[in-house]
Amino acid sequence: MEIPLETRRLFPGYADVDLATGLPFLIARLLEDGDEADLRWLTRNLPETELAAWLGQRGGRQLSLRSRAFWEAVLGRPAGGEVPTRKDLWPL
Repeated sequence: MEIPLETRRLFPGYADVDLATGLPFLIARLLEDGDEADLRWLTRNLPETELAAWLGQRGGRQLSLRSRAFWEAVLGRPAGGEVPTRKDLWPL
């Protein structure tokens, strides 16, 4: 699976990313910042079940609140992973 040249704009400094080890990073970046063409490429190359599994394992901590809510609705699965609370981020 080769990342399209247009999609590589989202990965500055990661031109030689190994998709086998970098797939969770790739999914996070595309679900958060990808445009229509990026998401079309992603969904053509990864089954919906794999995206839903990623959301269930990592989406809670790797997506913004807005993106998380959107993808939970689209994929029909709650986001999992450690979701930092405001108290965790700003303990004062």
